[in-house]
Amino acid sequence: QPVEATDNAFWDQFWADTATSVQDVFALVPAAEIRAVREESPSNLATLCYKAVEKLVQGAESGCHTEKERQIVLNCCRLLTRILPYIFEDPDWRGFFWSTVPGAGRGGGDEDDENARPLAESLLLAVTDLLFCPDFTVQSHRRSTVDTAEDMHSIDSCEYIWEAGVGFAHSPQPNYIHDLNRTELLKLLLTCFSEAMYLPPSSDSSNTNPWVQFFCSTENRHALPLFTSLLNVVCAYDPVGYGIPYNHLLFSDYREPLVEEAAQVLIVTLDYDSSTSSSPTVDGTTTGTAMDDVDPPGPDNLFVNYLSRIHREEDFQFILKGVARLLSNPLVQTYLPNSAKKIQFHQELLVLFWKLCDFNKKFLFFVLKSSDVLDILVPILYFLNDARADQSRVGLMHIGVFILLLLSGERNFGVRLNKPYSVRVPMDIPVFTGTHADLLIIVFHKIITSGHQRLQPLFDCLLTIVVNVSPYLKSLSMVAANKLLHLLEAFSTTWFLFSAVQNHHLVFFLLEVFNNIIQYQFDGNSNLVYAVIRKRNVFHQLANLPTDSQSIQKGLQRKKKTPEPISRTNSQDGVSMEGSRPAAPAEPGTLKTSLVATPGIDKLTEKSQVSEDGTMRSLEPEASQLSPEGNPPVALSDGESWSGEASHSRRDRRRLSSASSSGQWTPTPDWVMSWKSKLPLQTIMRLLQVLVPQVEKICIDKGLTDESEILKFLQHGTLVGLLPVPHPILIRKYQANSGTAMWFRTYMWGVIYLRNVDPPIWYDTDVKLFEIQRV
Repeated sequence: QPVEATDNAFWDQFWADTATSVQDVFALVPAAEIRAVREESPSNLATLCYKAVEKLVQGAESGCHTEKERQIVLNCCRLLTRILPYIFEDPDWRGFFWSTVPGAGRGGGDEDDENARPLAESLLLAVTDLLFCPDFTVQSHRRSTVDTAEDMHSIDSCEYIWEAGVGFAHSPQPNYIHDLNRTELLKLLLTCFSEAMYLPPSSDSSNTNPWVQFFCSTENRHALPLFTSLLNVVCAYDPVGYGIPYNHLLFSDYREPLVEEAAQVLIVTLDYDSSTSSSPTVDGTTTGTAMDDVDPPGPDNLFVNYLSRIHREEDFQFILKGVARLLSNPLVQTYLPNSAKKIQFHQELLVLFWKLCDFNKKFLFFVLKSSDVLDILVPILYFLNDARADQSRVGLMHIGVFILLLLSGERNFGVRLNKPYSVRVPMDIPVFTGTHADLLIIVFHKIITSGHQRLQPLFDCLLTIVVNVSPYLKSLSMVAANKLLHLLEAFSTTWFLFSAVQNHHLVFFLLEVFNNIIQYQFDGNSNLVYAVIRKRNVFHQLANLPTDSQSIQKGLQRKKKTPEPISRTNSQDGVSMEGSRPAAPAEPGTLKTSLVATPGIDKLTEKSQVSEDGTMRSLEPEASQLSPEGNPPVALSDGESWSGEASHSRRDRRRLSSASSSGQWTPTPDWVMSWKSKLPLQTIMRLLQVLVPQVEKICIDKGLTDESEILKFLQHGTLVGLLPVPHPILIRKYQANSGTAMWFRTYMWGVIYLRNVDPPIWYDTDVKLFEIQRV
């Protein structure tokens, strides 16, 4: 039966207990009971929430000077973390926190205007105040405590930022009690924001999360110091512990849970669809004018706004070093096992890095300005290679590839890849001597040939990245050159080309890579030229691809005999690197969360042409139809529009080669002709025409079977004046779109859901944003 709100003795028992932990609260308050109260005595649940928020507000007002007050605040915090998901899962309750509670338990007539606030706002403001509460979550600056109790309202929280870094030079004394208290409050914040998990995915970006919107608005007077504290705590974290290996085995680390929670809160507050907004342009100002009062102040979300305005070199350096250090942490594990604490929040870090690059173009340019970008690249390639066989890590594969796609749109990225690769991170790939470009190509080859089926939608992206960097690659190793030709061989078999409507795009991408290297980097690339000459029959077969119905049918028959999309055995694979473990599939029963489909490559990117002086101009879609050298609009423009199969292609993209068996789509001679005639083979055919006779002559004259002599000849050869006029370099740059924004939202919340297991905040509640599946 309903209990009166004024019955304090009854309500106080919920938070008065002294020693509980958040785990205890989860054990003492089972899900079934919360649901029962919600259905059978809703007024009691409402009063409980209201009372708990009231206690937090009181704690924030008073400044929590006594141990008892702190205990009450923490217990209310834990209780709300436990209950909120059950409020969100019921549509009838969803508006509850956004209503004002009429006169309940206000006692006396002190109606001040605070009372008009919705419960959610009171809760968020109380939590932010508590995050800068002296002696509770931050060090007090005063000597004596009780007499001159710092008035909570007069506190300038910018003096209490949690960690040195962006905009703050002083690193406070570490205090593990403060860290634990901050962690509990951030957990509650994250739970407030998690209402997003209970709404199905929709491409409508207008449905912003009201909790995040209020929290990141000017109503939150601590927005700036909080943003800075979260960012600095994450970027300053060093899991190794003062540079002493094995240190973490001696001390338990109170920082790590705080850093994880901070990273999760940070990425959720930055969940913002930049494609629909007037996002700041490259120089940090919004469209054209200087940052003055007349200007639209950028996004209303202050966290996004602050992130996009960071501009000091030393701040960028601090952020980049921190993210790179944390991303490399799992790789350090492989040299000295257990020497450093292994962090688990690399997915949150990748989302954070993505947001930084997407919202702050100056940061992106800073990352690419020096070879520091390689400290981000190598860990990403490590994760991609490691997760390629694991169905539960498809999301990790996607975000890694998205980040590389974003970076590859900038010329500097391609240039940086020429740096020799000397760190030997044990990876399950062939041993090679070469550059970071070789590493990238070898890992991509591994993903395409030995990843699981669900990665096929990423093939377009992977090859787009290689196309984007190809004009800048000074010299590929023999291993990498052979990998590229192996991919061309696999993708140009007739059954593969004829079995799905967009498979031939992959061949166009690879031909574009070869053309770029031959036209712009012929001199250093004798290995690639040699590989092209050795595999010349692949190019001749493409040029002579049959287009009559009978041959098409015959090509498709062949597929039934060889179901594997790509030959797994590859003679030149050689030995894997020492100390590496093969990429393993997920353990059966591993939980994973579903993801929405990602937009096709044509929606993800827009084309830019690089002019003589290295500047890029965006190409209008129509212009690309007229590109020189018969360069296909196929690979450039929306591949679906001209195949007339727009409606099916999305589906086909998911199951690479089953399109024909489903009876949806069958290849026709006209269709094959429509793209075969546009294959950009001229440059390669000319190269073969000139070099093959010369190479054959050397072999006959000198009786050679040794490739080093041929390579030496190719190194000194030149094709100046013999090749067609070089085509302009085309770069496909990532462009923000609501499809990717939605993908990031589902991915990010899926990661947060799965990573919060102790306590299991959302487990077994009716989440709508994604499905929870078992591998």
